[in-house]
Parts: sequence; C-alpha cells; structure tokens
Amino acid sequence: MHVMKKIQSYFYILLLCIAQVGFAQQTPAGPQKTAISITNATAHVGDGTIIENCTLVFEDGKITTLGGAETTTKGEVIDASGKHIYPGFIAPGKSLGLIEVDADRASNDQDEIGSLIPNIRSIIAYNAESKVVESMRPNGILLGQVTPKGGRISGTSSIVQFDAWNWEDAAVKTDDGIHLNWPGTYRRGRWWMGEPNGFLPNKKYQEQVVEVMDFVNNAKAYGLAAAEQYNGPFAAMQGLFSGEQRLYVYANGEKEIIDAVTKLKAAGITHVILVGGYQAHKVTDILKAKDIPVLVNFTHSLPYFDDDDYDYTYKLPKTLVDAGLTVGLQNASASNFQTRNLPFYAGQAAAFGLEKEKALQLITGNNAKILGIDNNYGTLAIGKSATLFISEGDALDMRTNQLSRAIIDGRDISHETHQTELWKRYSKKYEGK
Repeated sequence: MHVMKKIQSYFYILLLCIAQVGFAQQTPAGPQKTAISITNATAHVGDGTIIENCTLVFEDGKITTLGGAETTTKGEVIDASGKHIYPGFIAPGKSLGLIEVDADRASNDQDEIGSLIPNIRSIIAYNAESKVVESMRPNGILLGQVTPKGGRISGTSSIVQFDAWNWEDAAVKTDDGIHLNWPGTYRRGRWWMGEPNGFLPNKKYQEQVVEVMDFVNNAKAYGLAAAEQYNGPFAAMQGLFSGEQRLYVYANGEKEIIDAVTKLKAAGITHVILVGGYQAHKVTDILKAKDIPVLVNFTHSLPYFDDDDYDYTYKLPKTLVDAGLTVGLQNASASNFQTRNLPFYAGQAAAFGLEKEKALQLITGNNAKILGIDNNYGTLAIGKSATLFISEGDALDMRTNQLSRAIIDGRDISHETHQTELWKRYSKKYEGK
C-alpha cells in the first residue's frame, strides 16, 4: 500500500511537470553571439523615412550599419527580399504583466488601495511570463510601458521589453513616470442610486481639482524643505520637478485638458504628457505653446457624443498631427489583450488620411520620444538598440502583418505564443477533408 502511494505521488508530480512544460512561456533568447546582416529589405525607419533595398547590420545588440544595397554585410546574412523591416512597436499606458485574467483577483496587481499613491511601483509586480504579454510579439509589439491603474494618482510606471526571465531582465527604463487621472467635469449616472443614465455634471469637480493641486504643491514644498519626517508619496513625486520623470495626465474634455496642463505646468512639472485627449483638437494652440505631447486614444472606438462624426476617432490622430503636435498612439482604456492590435489602430489612422509613414511614427519614433527612450529605441539608426522585426508585408495591415523574424536588443526571439500553437494545431484538423 505504501509503495502504491509513492508511485501515485510520482505519477502526479510527472503530470504536473508535463503540464507546466506544455503551458510555459517561450524561453527568452540568449545574447547575440555573432554579427547579423539583413539585406534587400524595405526599411521603415520610424521617423517618416524609407530605405529601399536596405542592408542593416547589428552586433552586440546594437545597429552598426544602415544603408542601401551597396552596403557591406557582416556575419550571418538574412535575405529579406520583398520583405519589410520595422523598429519594434511600443505600447504605452498598459497594465501588461500586472493582470492576467480580469475575473481572477489573485492575478490582478494593476490597482492598489488608496487614491494618491505615486510611490507604488508597478515594475516589481510585472510578470515576465504573462501569456498576454507573450501574445504581443507576433504583431511586432516588442516594448511596453507597464502602468498601474485606479485611483487619482495610480502610481509609477516602467518601460520593459517583452522577452525576459523576470522584471529585472525586462526593465528598459524603471520608474519613468507617474500617472494622474484628472477629475472630469461630467460623470456617468449611477443607476444603482436611482440617477438617470448618461452624463451628469460633476458637482465636486473644483473640489477634486483643489485636492490634486494641493497634493502636487505640498509634494513640491516637501522637496524644497528639509523635512524632518519621510513622506513616501511626496518623495516619489520629486522626479517630476527635477525633470527626471514624466507626468502622464489622463484627460479628455476641453475644460479638463486646459485646467490640467495649465495648472500642472504652473506648479513646476517639467514634462506633462496628455493621455486620451479626446477634445485636444479644440486646444491645440495651448498644447503647442506649453509643449505638451498627446498619447491619443486608440482608433477602434466609438465617438463619445451623439453629434460627433462617425469617424471622429479614426481621424483624430491626423487632426492632431496636422496641428503640429507630437502624437503617439495608445489604448489605455481598452483591455490588455487588445494591445496586440496597436499596429492596426495606426493603420486605421492611415486609412483616414494620415500618411502611412507618419502613422507608423505614432507607435515607433513618436511613442519612444514621448516616453523618453528615443535615444535607444523607436527608430532604426546606427548606435541604437537592434530591436526590430521583419514582416512579410505591411505591418499596419492585419492581412499582411506576418513576422518572419523578431529581434530584441540583438537577440533573435521566438514569436510563438499559445495562440499560434493552437492555430497550428487546429489548422490541421480539416487537412485532407
């Protein structure tokens, strides 16, 4: 009997190991060992330019050569004739790696208790083995901003690359910025309290703005004075006043945008980024004067108001770009899994009038500049990280975005996921029928 129990125990352990292997994340790639040259491709640089018949060479994780067909190759040569090279796409404002299943509270680390908590660091909760994160890579999304959610000041974000063993390996830029949900002048009616549906005036708007600005000004005073007692939330805000961090302000209405950018810049915050900006086109002069970039919301969404054009969200990126603003694209208000559609949101902007290479900039060079990582990511340039991918066709078109190689910091990574494995498995079901 005792022997049988031991056999059963070993059997269960073996099954568990098999299950873990079957559902494990793809193993992160090792460091680049030899120079790699990609030839005969169309290179989309990410700054609005294209290089035909491009030769791109990278060594030790960095791009060392970028030129035309006459450029000398080195090391392993990848012939990418008829294919396209893109810099890795960048997804800002997402809680990727902080939540796996919305309905499973144990897998949800995107929101912490408290309303004004800039000292909460999202990076230490980042799960590098997330299957949702893994599913970004087949569409060319290779970097993202891991962002906390909830409350008035949600916490501090960090920027990661999507092929790592743990958060330490993944981190590209830790504690890059703090996220502030600016109060709204309107709120939705609470049906459970007998209020009518639709939008209602927020009678506490001014009170909530005062609360935010009191916190900001007190944090600034804390940094200027020799405080006797340490204050974690105030200490976490100091990078905003020194210029080392960015403040990402979520606001959509015209009044909210004006109030947010004017008050926060007046308080001495160096880098203010507008996130959302649904009515930003009404205040472009103010945004330009105060040098405020906009991370506009994703295009695959409905207009907020009945009298908006049906294609309002489709053409908003072009409207802001034409106004001379620095514009990036994000989908902070959508579910994490929808982030994999980021290139197709940019493609939608192109379909509604934005030049294709400028649409590409929304998720490459512009996003990198807005997040403060453009010295190493976002565009194809000598000296920058070899974080890029080769696509069989147009990466902004869901019909032809098909990766053949994906590279992060020179490492040739796997772009297989749970979804691609299932696709290969079930695509065989009807073969020969």
